Amino acid sequence: MHIAILGAGWAGLAAALELTQAGHQATVFEAARTVGGRARALPVPLPDGRTLVLDNGQHILIGAYSETLRCMRQVGVDEQAALLRLPLALRFPDGSGLQLPDAPAPWNALRGIAAARGWRWADRWALLRTAHAWQRSGFACEAQDTVADLCHALPQGLKDSFIDPLCVAALNTPADQASGQVFLRVLQDSLFGGRGSSDLLLPRQDLGQVFPQAALEWLQAHGALVRLGQRVQSLGAAPQGSGWLVDGVPFDAVLLATPSTEAARLVSQCAHTAPYAWTVALCDWAANAQALRFEAITTVYLQAVPGTGGRTLPLPMLALRSSPQAPAQFVFDRGMLGGPSGLLAFVASASQGEREHITQQVLAQARTQLGLVQAEPVQTVVEKRATFACTPGLQRPTAQVAPGLWACGDYVQGPYPATLEGAVRSGMEAVRGLLAPA
Repeated sequence: MHIAILGAGWAGLAAALELTQAGHQATVFEAARTVGGRARALPVPLPDGRTLVLDNGQHILIGAYSETLRCMRQVGVDEQAALLRLPLALRFPDGSGLQLPDAPAPWNALRGIAAARGWRWADRWALLRTAHAWQRSGFACEAQDTVADLCHALPQGLKDSFIDPLCVAALNTPADQASGQVFLRVLQDSLFGGRGSSDLLLPRQDLGQVFPQAALEWLQAHGALVRLGQRVQSLGAAPQGSGWLVDGVPFDAVLLATPSTEAARLVSQCAHTAPYAWTVALCDWAANAQALRFEAITTVYLQAVPGTGGRTLPLPMLALRSSPQAPAQFVFDRGMLGGPSGLLAFVASASQGEREHITQQVLAQARTQLGLVQAEPVQTVVEKRATFACTPGLQRPTAQVAPGLWACGDYVQGPYPATLEGAVRSGMEAVRGLLAPA
């Protein structure tokens, strides 16, 4: 089969790998001139003429990302060189917080909770009781429950220092708005998964090297066609429903791996030429995709100035006390991850406000919480549609749009929030659905 994939983000690249391995001809169309979508390398020119390669946002992987790690190995990425593996830690600058030991689950969680710094014994017992109740229920809850509902009986201090940062890191949605069911699924697969499932995997290389660029080279070496800088303008059904036309070129099938808004545009467009029996389903799918609400993520890169009190962090990643005036929930020491010494990445999930205002707030937060006397802004990256808002009972678009037309991406129906693993799995599952016998 000759199949078009529209979009070369992590979902589209995973789909192309799966198709090519199965012996089909994949043609990937990407509007940008680089691959990776919302998780890609970002060259930043410096005043002295040098170019600093950052990312378009600081990302975290975890050990439970089994399909992402498998795809990385398939295209020849050395996991140890690309990623720093650490046991899950939510430590604050003052040393308080949780750090799991390197032990099998659930003993790592039990030992980590027992040894958490700055927690009262009442906090520890409350979390253990609640986690045990979640486990007894099979990590299930009512569809309308939020994370705040699940955790209403926990002490407020524990919610502030553990539940809230964990929720916003995993779902990019505040706990009082986030889906309890999706949160429990993430906990089940990470904290209560196999050994290493909850480990943090922090990129040591830019995101392009971690997967997208290696995937591009693998695809090209194995006969796939990748057309960068080519945005698809039109999608339509071929006559008599015998395939699909991408900018007038016939394909046996199409996988939409674009952002949801672009997928909705193309699906609405092709409803005009598709067989009448498909029209209602196409329009409904487009409306569902268009109705998704999004959350922004802002990453502020700061360079600590040598000799002015600037220092790197005690750990590669620290949690921060966040508030409307101090928006960053986490900070990463890029110098400990293969980058320039003193370069820090502050991440504000579910961020609101203008770029410059957030930058100034983070600068103040760096001074008060990290003791940075002086730091210079390097780059502030705002991904306004970084993730969909993962709210209770959310109806996400299905993977199959019409016969021979499928969609993949982190927003497509599935058990995970908007994560790299969710995107990769959706790409692979869309291919399997497309190739499955009718």
